[in-house]
Amino acid sequence: MSSPSMSARTAEVDRPMTKEERKVILASSLGTVFEWYDFYLYGSLATIIGAQFFSQYPEGTRNIFALLAFAAGFLVRPFGALVFGRLGDLVGRKYTFLVTIVIMGASTFAVGLLPSSETIGISAAIILIILRCLQGLALGGEYGGAATYVAEHAPHGKRGFYTSFIQITATAGLFLSLLVILGVRGYLGEQAFLAWGWRIPFLLSAILLLISVWIRMQMQESPAFQKMKDEGTRSKAPLSEAFGQWRNAKVAILALFGLVMGQAVVWYTGQFYALFFLGSVLKVDGFTTNMLIAWSLLLGSGGFVLFGWLSDKIGRKPIIIGGMLLAAATYFPLFKLMSAEANPALSSAHANITVVMRADTAGCSFQFNPTGTASFTQPCDLAKAALASASVNYRVEATPGSRDVTVTVGNQPPVAITGSTRAEVAAQIAPRLAAVSYPTANNPTVVKMSGPFDIFREQPAVLIGILTLLVIYVTMVYGPIAAALVEMFPTRIRYTSMSLPYHIGNGWFGGLMPATAFAMIAQTGDVFYGLWYPIVIAVVCAVIGILFVRESKDNDIDALEVSSR
Repeated sequence: MSSPSMSARTAEVDRPMTKEERKVILASSLGTVFEWYDFYLYGSLATIIGAQFFSQYPEGTRNIFALLAFAAGFLVRPFGALVFGRLGDLVGRKYTFLVTIVIMGASTFAVGLLPSSETIGISAAIILIILRCLQGLALGGEYGGAATYVAEHAPHGKRGFYTSFIQITATAGLFLSLLVILGVRGYLGEQAFLAWGWRIPFLLSAILLLISVWIRMQMQESPAFQKMKDEGTRSKAPLSEAFGQWRNAKVAILALFGLVMGQAVVWYTGQFYALFFLGSVLKVDGFTTNMLIAWSLLLGSGGFVLFGWLSDKIGRKPIIIGGMLLAAATYFPLFKLMSAEANPALSSAHANITVVMRADTAGCSFQFNPTGTASFTQPCDLAKAALASASVNYRVEATPGSRDVTVTVGNQPPVAITGSTRAEVAAQIAPRLAAVSYPTANNPTVVKMSGPFDIFREQPAVLIGILTLLVIYVTMVYGPIAAALVEMFPTRIRYTSMSLPYHIGNGWFGGLMPATAFAMIAQTGDVFYGLWYPIVIAVVCAVIGILFVRESKDNDIDALEVSSR
């Protein structure tokens, strides 16, 4: 016979979602929409923002400052996780992530109102960076609060399904931002959009803010926290208890290196690095690149809920780790097929045209430059950067003791690199590439919008299929991750404990993906070599997860101490 407690749990799993639970999910998910709506807005409009708020500087310098402001939002996210995670464990989930949504939404809206540097001078740049830091701090507290709040409302046996709706809205925010940018840009025209229209997507965030605040004001505290509060068992020092006690700290470390690290690189590769690879490496025009990603998000996003639901049946680990290993095993063939389909001429050049750079490699640097502030001035570095930026496949032959740096394209005579900037070196190499018909950055298949409804234009089916498969990998690793993290930590320090590994993993391991991949491409001359970054991290994470992370789907989160005891 089954016990009364088991029968009660079975009935709880089988019952339909209540109206109150739907409100909990909606209220929590809107913050994640904000997170990625803002992220993609700023990332895709960074060049325009640089011109608006750093116009007193030369173009190269202003773009560096724009990237620094962008990076600031990433770098402060773990600190936001500590600040708001501690607050959430002390005073409650509801009030804390009500604060984070207001800070985040108000900061995003304020960017749309901020006067340019032509109006208020350097103050514009300072205020912009402050707003980006506020956004990053709020984002650091938002995800942990939302995931914890939903999971603590979810019935036992449905946490993966309930929290998967938070995961799908991350992609919904990205998709929404794509539609808003493309729609506003197409409706206003390029000139008006560059002058003032770019502000509209930021200002429209006010609608999301008002709706989410109104909904969250009506919500009650999570049952698990309210019970703990009534019993007087709240942690008095969440930070020291979470990270100062080894039995809790080791679980956070395992969460980072056994789950989140791999999840982050698969997520960023499937959505953001795919975008970078299509546009910056394969030289596909911006409109087509954005639309291909948008279609893949639309077609693949149902996987978040599917794999969240499935993780309630078979476990979090098999799906998350399976997604990591599938991604690692197939990235190279998928990206090579993407290259052949997206830019056949460039793919053919990679396969058939030999390009050799000869230099004393002792003078070459590893060009890791995540903030855009590093300066690489040696001829060897300039040649590598110029070739990598032109998406040229090349190999490096070491000539120890030689002061000369030469580039040989096909059977042509070598060209000696004498330029002092990347642009000068690129101009030296360009005639040699043109002589063998190496494709330039001007993709001949560029498609321009003629109106706002061009967003529905037909796109290449094979590329959409590849990108959709990459998104499905994302849904495998990301769909169950919120439930897995919530279940690893006790209620009294859950908000604090889960937020930090999540934001270190996604903000740093994932956020550094494009910069690391470009440095690896420049170092080796292989446009696909950057894929080793997510592959190695995903495999290492999968091994750690298999060996040391325990399955958590059956944990009773109200009674849980730590999952690895």
